[in-house]
Amino acid sequence: MFKRWLLTLLARVGLIVLGLCCCLSLFYLLACKPTSHNSQQSLVWSGGATSKEGYMALLQEREDSHRHYINSLTKQIAQLKEALQERTQQLQESLDKAKTKGILPQGLESLHKTPTQTDLKEFLRSQLNQAEVNSGVKLPSEYAVIPFDTFTLRRVYQLETGLTRHPEERPARRDRRDELIGTVETALHILNGPHQHTDNTRRKHTHSPSDFIEGMTRTERDRGTVYELMFKGDGPQDFTQLVLFRPFGPVVKVKSESLDTRNILINIIVPLSKRADAFRQFISNFREVCIKQDGRVHLTVVYFGRDQIDQVKAMMDQTTRETRFRSFTLIQLNEEFSRGRGLEVGARAWRRSQNVLLFFCDVDIHFTADFLTSCRLNAEPGKKVYYPVLFSQYNPSIIYRNDTLLPPVQQQLVMRKETGFWRDFGFGMTCQYRSDFINIGGFDRSIKGWGLEDVHLYRKYLHSKLMVIRSPSRSLFHLWHEKKCADELPPDKYKMCMQTKAMSEASHGQLGELFFKREIELHLNSQKQTNKGA
Repeated sequence: MFKRWLLTLLARVGLIVLGLCCCLSLFYLLACKPTSHNSQQSLVWSGGATSKEGYMALLQEREDSHRHYINSLTKQIAQLKEALQERTQQLQESLDKAKTKGILPQGLESLHKTPTQTDLKEFLRSQLNQAEVNSGVKLPSEYAVIPFDTFTLRRVYQLETGLTRHPEERPARRDRRDELIGTVETALHILNGPHQHTDNTRRKHTHSPSDFIEGMTRTERDRGTVYELMFKGDGPQDFTQLVLFRPFGPVVKVKSESLDTRNILINIIVPLSKRADAFRQFISNFREVCIKQDGRVHLTVVYFGRDQIDQVKAMMDQTTRETRFRSFTLIQLNEEFSRGRGLEVGARAWRRSQNVLLFFCDVDIHFTADFLTSCRLNAEPGKKVYYPVLFSQYNPSIIYRNDTLLPPVQQQLVMRKETGFWRDFGFGMTCQYRSDFINIGGFDRSIKGWGLEDVHLYRKYLHSKLMVIRSPSRSLFHLWHEKKCADELPPDKYKMCMQTKAMSEASHGQLGELFFKREIELHLNSQKQTNKGA
């Protein structure tokens, strides 16, 4: 009996224990169920260990997704590398064939290499070395010269061709203006950088946009763009020159140097024959600019013949008495006038030991103190010669034909399409050092009379290793005077003289108004009659 009761009790206890185990097992399964996508929100809002496990599952899912994306990108990069390698191999085969045939363009030998920062620097340096920045490049003729554009913070002075040329100062296009202003800002950043003031003995000068004087720029199509920027220095004769180069990429600093022009003397050489009235105008300009404002000049006048020489000498003596300026030289030659001969004699007559800067000038030239500064800054012995493009004045009697009186000369010096043009075919006004002039061989002494001697000298410099700075000058003017072409000139020179005479009279539109003057008057009279009848 007792055994049956014991067995029944054990069976009941076993069933109860089994039921409890089943309940515990069910509860455990519910608590440890894997988190599904639909239950993520509930896991976020629940607390305890269940929320942490939900976050871990979510992070694991995102990690798997990113790993899959990385594997996809890696596969694409591998495919691109394979395609690039295949294209590079094809290009290399083409280059090898071109090199074998001898038609490989210069600079393409390194295209098969993988670009690196070092390769980029080498490419920029090669562009800089090939461009005419540090030294001159031999050119076949004057037609191969790329002239500079002169610019300030507000204006751009550039040469334009065709009948619609606009020589006057004018604002540049917006993109061009942004480029030039950005270059000036880059230059200021370089000049004001800490590396510019390592010398503690020199006073630090912080440059600002107001210190910018003038800039020149030109672009070589297969090289890049060069900028030569001039800034004021510590003193009135101190300047800072900064040369920048943009090799179709970021601007690269070429050099930065301080220039002291206080000891640079300019010997102005003027060949002259008669024309005492023109010399009176010239000496007036000389006294105002060279004596009163500059003071570091010497004037050499080479006079041909004896007619009117006394008047010229009297004007020079009067200038000496009134200003106490004695840096004059008057050379008289009993020969037929030859501009090249006169400049040659004037250049070689310098007897001082120093290497003087020469300015070959004509008696009908008007210049300012700013031009003398440009002359000093753009010429360097053994490196650079300066060939400015001057602004040539039209006949004032045509320009101001509607005025009762002609305005003073100073008021006529305005750069507009109606008042003159850039004399881009003239090479007579130039700044160069005497040593360069002697070494290049000077003028062709066989040339007599008018023309061609300046072109021959210009071509000599183009064929040399010296840099030729050719740019329009906003401070150099050719005053109008009646041009006479002598009958004894050979046909080629006579034709050049007549072409120059025609271009110097008036603009194309003004000449057209004079030529069609009668037709214009008939039209105006017809209009008046029509208005009266109405």
